[in-house]
Amino acid sequence: MAVYTDITESDLKTFLGQYDAGELTSYKGIAEGVENSNFLLHTTKDPLILTLYEKRVDAADLPFFLGLMQHLAEKGLSCPLPLPRHDGALWGELSGRPAALISFLEGMWLRKPEARHCHEVGRALAELHLAAADFEIRRENALSLEGWVGLWQKAAPRADEVQAGLEAEIGGELDALSAAWPKDLPAGVIHADLFQDNVFFLGDRLSGLIDFYFACNDLLAYDVAICLNAWCFEQDGAYNFAKGRALLAGYQSVRPLSAAEADALPILARGSALRFFLTRLYDWLTTPAGALVVKKDPLEYLKKLRFHRAIGSATEYGLEADAR
Repeated sequence: MAVYTDITESDLKTFLGQYDAGELTSYKGIAEGVENSNFLLHTTKDPLILTLYEKRVDAADLPFFLGLMQHLAEKGLSCPLPLPRHDGALWGELSGRPAALISFLEGMWLRKPEARHCHEVGRALAELHLAAADFEIRRENALSLEGWVGLWQKAAPRADEVQAGLEAEIGGELDALSAAWPKDLPAGVIHADLFQDNVFFLGDRLSGLIDFYFACNDLLAYDVAICLNAWCFEQDGAYNFAKGRALLAGYQSVRPLSAAEADALPILARGSALRFFLTRLYDWLTTPAGALVVKKDPLEYLKKLRFHRAIGSATEYGLEADAR
């Protein structure tokens, strides 16, 4: 469920009056996503997505998030485009929450992507990295190394409730990653959350990327590692080499990884797995019963983390040896 703040029809009509969006004909909540309240609006013009930004999203970050989408759309990347109000602002307020109207993208996310879809995801990710290279606003990644340490300090005392020995294992993993984390790789704007439900397809054609509310400045290859974790493992936890090879080939076709980036990919993939393990673990331990947020199993990413520890080279993910 992803509607945490309800809205009334009269308030919504007043809000729409600040935009050139047409007259409201119908609206309904969208029961997907975990961060914000989302509604699909039908008007006498085009359909729109209404997003109300909840407590996890800092209103001070909205110029980055909405400005980035506007920038990418202007560069030709298929992503939602924020609608400006009559006064030029990209967001307003509705039901006590910051709120924005976003263009509607056709397509649907894939429950069972195949290698050809992973190729398209890799290509689109590289196009995003290049298109965002001259975006002037910066946003630091609050969920990089320092953020992991903070999350772990909150979760560590109860970690062994989830699996025996977890406190010692993850403490050691944080120490190892802190010592080995690369610092001099190409950096820029990354999506940081390009999971399957944030990529739309029409048939085999990728029709758009959505949900930029974790986007930030960080290592570009780290974004690739996030996608390997999100797209290239099967439900039983096995790594799908064909999907990994396709995703990496798609990325390389637009923005070839440097040798240093390729060498760092196993460490970056470990870090990515740890990041999602820790956020899931924290939510698993702290979200009260009956809350609207659906808790995700942290052990899925613990298995991925352990897999990456055994990887010695990016070629084991499917990166062509001559691409290094």
